[in-house]
Amino acid sequence: MKIYDISQEIFSCEVYPGDPAPKKETILSISGGDVCNLTAFSMCAHNGTHIDAPYHFIENGKTVDSLSLKSLVGYAFVVQHDGVVTADDAKDFLERAELLNPQAAKRILIKGKAEVSLQAAQVFAQNKVLLLGNESQTVGPESAPMAVHKVLLVADTVLLEGIRLKNVPEGVYLLNAAPLNLFGADGAPCRALLIDTE
Repeated sequence: MKIYDISQEIFSCEVYPGDPAPKKETILSISGGDVCNLTAFSMCAHNGTHIDAPYHFIENGKTVDSLSLKSLVGYAFVVQHDGVVTADDAKDFLERAELLNPQAAKRILIKGKAEVSLQAAQVFAQNKVLLLGNESQTVGPESAPMAVHKVLLVADTVLLEGIRLKNVPEGVYLLNAAPLNLFGADGAPCRALLIDTE
């Protein structure tokens, strides 16, 4: 069994333009004469590797604490793609995943410098994909992310953004992308893992 950590380290992670970056503060330190080391930190819910809940773009959408873990934990299909993901690409990803493992076709992770088009988002939504992951800090175009997000989040597709798949070959894996349980939040950081069970 091989485990891939597909998460970014928090304090050196990528930050979406305009979002606050993570900050670390040493509260206590043994070297400074304290009884223990104690760290405090602050961050945006969408820093580094994180999930988007529907509430991120939908006023009455589900928040992080109300998401089903069935969407976030289960078989997933890793597929390589660079450039814009078209509707035909999305259909191809789903067909390939379905052939390997029908459960994996419900969680698609896109490896590479990819941008999901509105048409591709509609294909994923129509096929009731539970989770869509990508390496960018946003699933759609950075200059106009709202339309793609809305199509997917209205369909209850959880978005897993900012993953790192460089060392992960294409194929089927067991995914654990459970986020921090943040009540009422629109997103949350997570330590996303892929497990090769072969």
